[in-house]
Amino acid sequence: MNLENLIKDTFTAREHGAPDSDAVLAAARRRIDSRRSGLSRPLAVAAGATVLTLGAVTAVVLNRPDAAEQPQTIATAANGPQDSQAPATPAPAGLQMPYSLGWLPPGSVAYRAQRINIGAGAASPDVPLYGGEYMLTVTADGQVLEVDVQQFRMVTVDEAMFKSGPGKSVTIKGQRGVESSVSAGPGGYELYVAHPDGGSMYVHVSAEHGSTAPAQQLVDTGRRIAENIQFPGTTTVTPAFGLRDLPGGMRICAFNVQQGLDRSPAAPKTSTSYSLGTCAVLPTVHVSSAVVGEPAGTPGQPVQGRETRHVDENGYQRLWVLDAIGGAPVVVAGRVPEAALYDIANRLVLPS
Repeated sequence: MNLENLIKDTFTAREHGAPDSDAVLAAARRRIDSRRSGLSRPLAVAAGATVLTLGAVTAVVLNRPDAAEQPQTIATAANGPQDSQAPATPAPAGLQMPYSLGWLPPGSVAYRAQRINIGAGAASPDVPLYGGEYMLTVTADGQVLEVDVQQFRMVTVDEAMFKSGPGKSVTIKGQRGVESSVSAGPGGYELYVAHPDGGSMYVHVSAEHGSTAPAQQLVDTGRRIAENIQFPGTTTVTPAFGLRDLPGGMRICAFNVQQGLDRSPAAPKTSTSYSLGTCAVLPTVHVSSAVVGEPAGTPGQPVQGRETRHVDENGYQRLWVLDAIGGAPVVVAGRVPEAALYDIANRLVLPS
């Protein structure tokens, strides 16, 4: 099995909400070019043992009593009153990340979190091929830093490559690492440090385009983030919507949750995408709230009391569940029978 092609094909198939497939593939090839992907703007993470819960109907507030030394804590508040007469709606299940970030620089945070389980076997579903990624922008006092932290099971410290030129050896909490030798350039600061169970962790810190940061600040920030990565992860990301009781041995093979990525007022605050299948081969069904364009197709059967639209594009079926999340649709798609899409759609866990 060509794992690089599997990763690339999977995210190409997740058309509307997927990360840029070339960027994901580049990550698997030892680095990510976050500026090129156009999606490198971020995520809010639980520090220490705190759990990160980000919901479609929550507002995230960062509370830093001592921004210089204290880890961030996260509080959430309901977005508007709840109808006491409405039936209870189960909350979407949290999505587990394989590691946690114990420290972030002070500031407000926007984020993206993703994890790919493709290639992992049924016997070890929690050992993904691509270990997970946090992408954040941290804004403080007019300065905007971009932070990218990834787990590479396929890349060792000896295989490290940098955008800014050759690297130099460094030790992070007793683990061998290599960091970029030029941190003031357009590549910013990059660090690969050995993962205790094999492979490496990658940390990248740079100033967002239009913002500036001294090279030493980037170095200090990147090293401190790396020093405070925690295994195993206690961070759970709450998606905009969930899935329950998947049929026929189907599992979540990949997910992508992002909040605050698109800063335009009309953009949804949280979007979520899933790839579903056996996770041993290319996933067959893709479910996303990161939808671009108007719903297409003809009226279909209602799903959970909501109108639908269905379209068949030469065997590639797409089912739009309208007004699923704050007036926006969720799309269920794949080269599978139409009935399979309805089956999945009826298993969506949607906000009330």
